[in-house]
Amino acid sequence: MAAIPPLETRRLLLRPLGLSDVDAVQEKFPHWEIVQFLSSVIPWPYPEDGALTFIRDIALPAMEKGTAWHWSTRLTEAPARLIGVISLMDEPNDNRGFWLVPELRGRGLATEAANAVTEYWFETLGKSALRVPKAIANVPSRRISESAGMRVIGFCDRDYVAGRLPAEIWEITRDEWRSRSR
Repeated sequence: MAAIPPLETRRLLLRPLGLSDVDAVQEKFPHWEIVQFLSSVIPWPYPEDGALTFIRDIALPAMEKGTAWHWSTRLTEAPARLIGVISLMDEPNDNRGFWLVPELRGRGLATEAANAVTEYWFETLGKSALRVPKAIANVPSRRISESAGMRVIGFCDRDYVAGRLPAEIWEITRDEWRSRSR
């Protein structure tokens, strides 16, 4: 598998996630407003070695196998400060996930990061469709999918850190993405 490249947007630097990010992830991630709508595979309460275990034992091996792509999210004006993580996964109905520190939400940063990795998914990885599950209660995340031209293709119940919740599966195809990008 080729090395995962850094990505850059107008306001963000997305760097491949690595062991050097462990301390920042451990500090920023374990907060209810971040984790509540994430998959229940995330241990809660978050253990003291949660970031190390995730990055070392899950993220890096998947990145090496070419089944997942994880980036730390940073502001271009403060590249040393991790503000979130965004990921792509080659899993049925679950191809993208992200989190962003609460104090920077509502500024379009998650949308900017999501667009950058969606472009990578289609144009670099050559995937034909991107599917993303969303808790129906997670309105801000649903708005990000809406703004990208995604549409709901199914409903289900999923297990989140907050419990079992009604969810939607959102999708956009490569052709739909390309028609919006022109």
